[in-house]
Formats: sequence, structure tokens, C-alpha cells
Amino acid sequence: MDILEKIVSFGNDLIWSNVLIFILIGVGLYFTIRSRFVQFRLFGEMVHVLTEKDTVKGRKKSVSSLQAFFISTASRVGTGNLAGVASAVSIGGPGAVFWMWVIALLGAASGFVESTLAQIYKVRDGDDFRGGPAYYMQRALNARWLGIIFAVLITFSFGLVFNSVQSNTIALAFENSFDVNRWVLGAILTVATAIIIFGGVRRIAVVSQIIVPIMAGIYLLVAAYVLIVNFTEIPAMFALIFQHAFGLKEVTGGGVGAAMLLGIKRGLFSNEAGMGSAPNAAATADVSHPVKQGLIQALGVFVDTLLIATATAFMVMMSNGYVDSKLDGVQLTQEAMNQHLGSGAGIFVAVAVLLFAFSSIIGNYYYGETNIEFIKSSKTALLIYRLAVLGMVMFGAKAGFGIVWGMADLSMGLMALLNLIVIAIIGKVAFVALKDYRDQRKAGKDPQFYADTIKGLKSDIWTDRPVKDKSN
Repeated sequence: MDILEKIVSFGNDLIWSNVLIFILIGVGLYFTIRSRFVQFRLFGEMVHVLTEKDTVKGRKKSVSSLQAFFISTASRVGTGNLAGVASAVSIGGPGAVFWMWVIALLGAASGFVESTLAQIYKVRDGDDFRGGPAYYMQRALNARWLGIIFAVLITFSFGLVFNSVQSNTIALAFENSFDVNRWVLGAILTVATAIIIFGGVRRIAVVSQIIVPIMAGIYLLVAAYVLIVNFTEIPAMFALIFQHAFGLKEVTGGGVGAAMLLGIKRGLFSNEAGMGSAPNAAATADVSHPVKQGLIQALGVFVDTLLIATATAFMVMMSNGYVDSKLDGVQLTQEAMNQHLGSGAGIFVAVAVLLFAFSSIIGNYYYGETNIEFIKSSKTALLIYRLAVLGMVMFGAKAGFGIVWGMADLSMGLMALLNLIVIAIIGKVAFVALKDYRDQRKAGKDPQFYADTIKGLKSDIWTDRPVKDKSN
């Protein structure tokens, strides 16, 4: 295990410290400017699209735009929000929260581009749709080999490594609150996961649609209560965040560099903007225009980081002793809740972690499944993958905190690096679609997308514009 930890640590230092942070910020800034600040300018449109009924007529059984949002949010809203954020604040200091915000605000533009591309280049799969980075790498760049590399990376990252992180966090939370044996809990999680993942994408969508909004709503209400009770501490907390973010005070973990590194790492793990994961969910939606899912997934970045992850950060910062704490991840959040609401509050966090992280497990699983289908449609390969997922859920429940998070950082770093380079190359396609969408909205229409909007696009889903509309 020591050798594995050293390899993982070396890989993380190489990728994160030298390359990925600059690419994440640079690409996010480029997309923000190139789209004329789409994530801010069209915020109202995001909310409108999320609430409209958009399932295309004649395909009522397909995944709706809202369900696709919940599949992606199920993956986003998990241990990154409750455990990752707490550890970032503890190790990197309060300044990590600022950099978490930065990567979310800029990353929302990257999230818009990658999910719009996923819709444009999606393919039909029976009554459903599939798509994502592997698909637009093949269809936009004519580079199937590159798509296969990404498909392998995301299947390993989300289906295997990230799911071990989720089960690890559940196990730690329940061990802390109920003294539950981690082997027993791992077995229970494995069985529950098997029931869901053998049920297909619609069962995943239905379960996510139930769990995510209810648990996120309750968690935000609790966080709001803590903030109201501690209202007088909020100005000092914001001051602390900005002071540490720019190195005006020393912070635990090595100053501004640690704050930036931890904030961006945990921010990316939490909101997944630009990583190439959410587009797999975005592609499943049955919408009339690709930009609709681009906007919805950009909104998902805000919901995840600016609301849920920030709520955790604030509660942890308002507690005592979070710096240099011997507690790991979610146990920090539990301790903070205990201080704010009494000794039983940690139980609430354990339950929240169970639901958040379990929804992430099934959302993560789907990302792997759709990419295995991209490589080769094989029932045997799918069965092997499902068994591997169940094995990693069991492994994570018993593994150490450091190794599972280190593996997660390394695998998501490789994924994000490849995806960001690709969307920087083909992102102009998303901006053509955005202009088309805005033009139709200004004309008072419900935007409809046609293949001939994008020069050279061949699709069995997006047909060419009807002859009578060619002049429009």
C-alpha cells in the first residue's frame, strides 16, 4: 500500500501542481469571455429551462431534461460536498473556499460547453440516448482512439475509484455516529447498489430524482439555520476567507499555494465542471435544443458549489478546532454539526452522507456504463464492470481515507486534462449553437435545433431544417 500511495502522490504532484490548475482556470476564463459570460448573462434562462416540460412529443418514455439534471447532480452532490470541502478547509485553510468559488464560477462556462457538445453529438440507444466526451471526440474530431482512452479513464475514475470514495465516506460517517462495523456496512451498500445498477438508466434517473432534491433541501435548511444563529460571525468569516486566499495571513498547509490547490481540487471533485462527467448525463436528455442542457448543467455547477459545498464550508469554519484536526473528511462536518446543533446532529450528517453518497454511487455507475457501451456493446463486459463496481464499493468501505482520495484526485486529473484540451479545440461548435438558441428566443420561439446549423454535422437525431424553414 505504501508503494501505491507514493505512486499516486507523485502523479498528483506532477499533474495538479504543474499543469491542470492553469488549464482549468485558463479554459474556464476563455469560455467565459468567448460566450460573453453565458453562466451569468443567462442565469434566468437556466431556471426557466429547468422548469419547462421539454420531452419531445412521441417519446414520453425518454429521460427528461429535469431527470438528466438529477442524474448529473446525483453524481456531483456527494462526498465532495460534505467530506472533501471539510478536508480542504482543514488542510488548506479558509482560503480554499475562495478558490473553490473561482473554479465554480469559471467552470460553469466549461460545463455549459461540454454538455452542449454532448447533446449535439449524442447517439440513439433504443428509446434512450447516449453521449459524452468519448462520443464527441469520435464524431467531432474523427478520433475514436481518443474517445476510447477517455472512456477507459472515466469508467475507471467514476465507476471504480470515485465509488470507493463514496462508500469510504459513508463508512466513516456511520462508524463515527453509530460505531457500525465497516465490513457490515460495506456489504449492505454493495447489495443496495446491485439492486439499482441492474435496473438500467431509468431506474437510476428515478432514484436520483427522489433522493437529490429532498436531501439537498433539508441539508440547506439546516445550514441556513446554523448561519442565522451565527449571523454575527459571517463578516469575520468572509474576511478570513479572502485574507487566506491571497496569502495575507499564513494558513495551515503552506500558504496561498495550499489554499489554491486544495480549493480547486475539491471544487472540481464536487462540481465536476470541465471534467467530462456531467456531459454523459446531459446527453441522455430528450430536448428540442442542445443549449438547453448546456444551461441546465451550468446551473448544476452553481447549485453544487455555491450552495451545498459552501454551506458545508461555512459550518465547518464556524466550529472550533477544524485546523489541525485529527478527524478525516466527513467526520469534521459531523463534529461541526455537533457543536452547532447538539450531540445528535452528527447522526443527521451520517444520514445525509448515506443518501448523498449513495445517489453518487449510482450516478457514477451510469457514467461508466455509457462509456463501456461506447467501446463495445457487450453484455459480458457490462457484467464484469458491474461486478467491479460492487467490489470497489466494498473495498472503499474498509480502505484508508488518504489512499482513496489520492486515487480520486489522480484519476479525475487525467480525465479533466484530456477533456479540457478537446473542448477547447471544438468549443466553437457550442457557441454556434448558443447563437442559434438566442436568435430563436429573441424571435419568441421555443428553440428547435437542426443538424445543418452546424456545418458538416451528421446525425440520426438532429435532422436538417425543413425546406420551408431554410430561409430562417
